[in-house]
Amino acid sequence: MRIAVGADHAGWSLKEPLVAFLIEQGWDVEDFGTFSAESVDYPDFAVKVAGAVARGDADRGLLLCGSGQGMCITANKVVGVRAALAHDVVSARLAREHNDANVLTMGARFVAQPLAEEILLMFLSTSFAGGRHQRRIEKIETAARHESGLL
Repeated sequence: MRIAVGADHAGWSLKEPLVAFLIEQGWDVEDFGTFSAESVDYPDFAVKVAGAVARGDADRGLLLCGSGQGMCITANKVVGVRAALAHDVVSARLAREHNDANVLTMGARFVAQPLAEEILLMFLSTSFAGGRHQRRIEKIETAARHESGLL
């Protein structure tokens, strides 16, 4: 599985060890930056990661900023992306099982590295449940195509 990763300056300190962790676990990682604590604009990185997922260049995405909210909001503007903010393993599991989320966002100001690793592993190892959830995903995708002018 190929994982696209991105962070702003507030998420950079968590991104670096998580990228190393993913590589240690055997995942194929593409790091879109940022590569320092110098101030940057989070939408630039959210769009890169979300675009890679939407195009199929990556199977999943991971985005990190201070709260996780800005990255989540931005990534969800990209058609085909279902980004979910998780600060615990249960919300990460449910985002995959019920929402077929393909991008995980986390807030580096709220989640310490050990917990972030657990959340990330849960997100990457959980399958979409399908069933009744599938029609809801189809409705989300229809709405996204309609609002973006693709319908």
